[in-house]
Amino acid sequence: MGRAFEVRKASMAKTAGQKAKVYSKYGKQLYVAAKNGGADPVANATLKALIDKAKRDQVPSHVIEKAIDKAKGLGGEDYSPARYEGYGPGGSSVLVDCLTDNPNRTITDVRNCFTKTGSKMGAPGSVAHGFDHLAVLSFAGDEVDPVLEALLAAEVDVTDVECENGQVTVFAPATEYYKAKQAIAEAFPETELQVEEITFVPQNSVDVAADDVPMFEKLISMLNDCEDVQDVYHNARLPS
Repeated sequence: MGRAFEVRKASMAKTAGQKAKVYSKYGKQLYVAAKNGGADPVANATLKALIDKAKRDQVPSHVIEKAIDKAKGLGGEDYSPARYEGYGPGGSSVLVDCLTDNPNRTITDVRNCFTKTGSKMGAPGSVAHGFDHLAVLSFAGDEVDPVLEALLAAEVDVTDVECENGQVTVFAPATEYYKAKQAIAEAFPETELQVEEITFVPQNSVDVAADDVPMFEKLISMLNDCEDVQDVYHNARLPS
């Protein structure tokens, strides 16, 4: 299908403030996953995958355990998902996923990020249609055909399989995440997944001019600093 995909991993947080933001993000996600699907990761695949991801991002065990223990109790926070969409510098499209216990606070914080960077929030659905909600699984390898054959044999609804720079990347609908992951594990038991996530992948990228880069980067940085923001997706391609 010819979609080029660059796997980007943020560098590890180096300050206490950045680490606190990462821990808070995972704390909320773990709490919601355990609250909705049960606190036992063996019976709750979503929670197990999230725990594994948190550990890969070096979230301390006590942070993980505290969030799950909190979900076992009665009451507590009542987080709900919220998604905001908008247009960033250079004609880029931006999706912002949040978990919030105070929607008024959250939308105010997100709107300020857009306003202060000359950007504009859009109506629900104004931007999301330009993204595909996909499971992305990536691992070291140099052959596409064996991977594709294994996935098809397991009846996984594959969107695409690409190989670039010694890295094989599998794209599948978000609903096929666990099925695709299991198929890869069974067909290639020695394989270690370097990326395993459900994300929004832009259908088309937009080249952001050099003059717009500082403001675009400011927008993304401000959004990531918001207390309730969990993930930010965009279709911007910055100059190298």
